[in-house]
Amino acid sequence: MQVRIYQPAKSAMQSGRGNAKKWLMEYEPTARRSVDPLMGWTSSDDTRSQLKLWFASKDEAIEYAKSKALVYTVEEPQERKMKPKVYSDNFANDRLLRWTH
Repeated sequence: MQVRIYQPAKSAMQSGRGNAKKWLMEYEPTARRSVDPLMGWTSSDDTRSQLKLWFASKDEAIEYAKSKALVYTVEEPQERKMKPKVYSDNFANDRLLRWTH
C-alpha cells in the first residue's frame, strides 16, 4: 500500500497556525471514484481513502509506516513567506497610487 505523509496547510477559516504542527498520513487511492447517476454523489470502493492518521511528528509517522510495511512518500512543508507590513505606509506621501475610498 502506498501512503503519503505531510503537514496539511491551514484552512482559509483559520487565522492562526494551531494544527500546523501535526503530521497527517493518508492512503493513496487504489480504486477509481464513480458518480451515482440518481443523486450525483461521488463514491468509491476503496475504504482506506477515508482513513486519516494524525501524528505528533514526522518520525512517528515514518516509524508507523515502516512497522506496517507500507510504502511511503514524505512531502516536506513549504516555508511561509512573510512580507512585513507597516500600517503607516498607507498614509505615506510617496505612495505610487492615490489614496481613495
